[in-house]
Amino acid sequence: MEPGKIIPPLLASRRAAMRRVCALSLMVLAAGSGGLSLAQKAGDLRKGTVERVKLHGQTLEGNLEGDSPDRDVLVYLPASYKTSGNRRYPVVYFLHGFTDDPDHWWGFVKHFVNLPEILDRVFADGSSREMIVAMPNAYTAFQGSMYSNSATTGNWEDFVTGELVAYIDGHYRTIASVGSRGLAGHSMGGYGALKIGMKHPEVYSSMYVMSACCLSPPTAQSAGRGAARAEAVHSQAEAAEADFGTKAVLAEAAAWSPNPMNAPLYFDLPTKEGEFRPEIAAKWAANAPLAMIDQYIRYLRRMKAVAMDVGLQDGLMPAVKDLYGILNHYKVPHTYETYEGDHTNHVAERIEKNVMPFFSKNLEFEPARH
Repeated sequence: MEPGKIIPPLLASRRAAMRRVCALSLMVLAAGSGGLSLAQKAGDLRKGTVERVKLHGQTLEGNLEGDSPDRDVLVYLPASYKTSGNRRYPVVYFLHGFTDDPDHWWGFVKHFVNLPEILDRVFADGSSREMIVAMPNAYTAFQGSMYSNSATTGNWEDFVTGELVAYIDGHYRTIASVGSRGLAGHSMGGYGALKIGMKHPEVYSSMYVMSACCLSPPTAQSAGRGAARAEAVHSQAEAAEADFGTKAVLAEAAAWSPNPMNAPLYFDLPTKEGEFRPEIAAKWAANAPLAMIDQYIRYLRRMKAVAMDVGLQDGLMPAVKDLYGILNHYKVPHTYETYEGDHTNHVAERIEKNVMPFFSKNLEFEPARH
């Protein structure tokens, strides 16, 4: 463990106006009718409820992948939400990883994490104050949006910071201010949380980055690994059958080096016939946090709290440690922790013991009513 420290920042004011959003449908997703889980129907009212909303992203319209701009968003409402009158809550926006989706993270498909169960525990035992938690579905034709703006994937950064936040603030009893919004994510979601968070301190005041991928700019050596397999893919169907590493390269290319003239996949790879293409690699570097972070140090200083962690047996650990070194160099207040574990085996535990208490400590809540 190599802790830094957290100090209060200057809180940024929220944008004066958010983009107009359109909600297409609202559906409760709980095990029983009326939005109640089985435990709630049995009388345990300390359980939260989960809702699925369908949110139309104007910023995702016309993406060249052909993904629908109508995106599922899963929303966790704490147990007191339906009985607390006019009480308002902070919101944590949680971003899932590559090849993942909210159904896996929210327990509808067995996975390494079940977020509602974790939230029920931490709010019931009092280790964290109650919050709303929202997760958009960023699973795309290439199995992950990288939460970046791209003609090929759609403008995911704009969707998360604008339309998603505006919808949640407009449809739930949130504390609609920057001090009451947190941003977190794991793996690709950790990358998204870091990149979006450090660019938008006017939207989020605190961020927690878990096992972030994609931090380093590509090199001729890194781009050359698996280049032949990536170049051999010529359709979305072939991409779906590719190995994980090849899928990741294709998704990154769709997000960071789009090319509307290069049908049928509409992106450029950082290699061509095995040869490194520095002009394409430069586009990837422009989206790599370790290459771009120097531009956003002033913004990071405006955050109230920044935290990150990674498992010691996670192959992503060296790059995360480099990020820690940069923040130390600039004396940006933050916390950094390593733990015994790989990329996924302690994620649920870390959310329960570290992530949610972090937001409970650093987000702004309504004053207690007497």
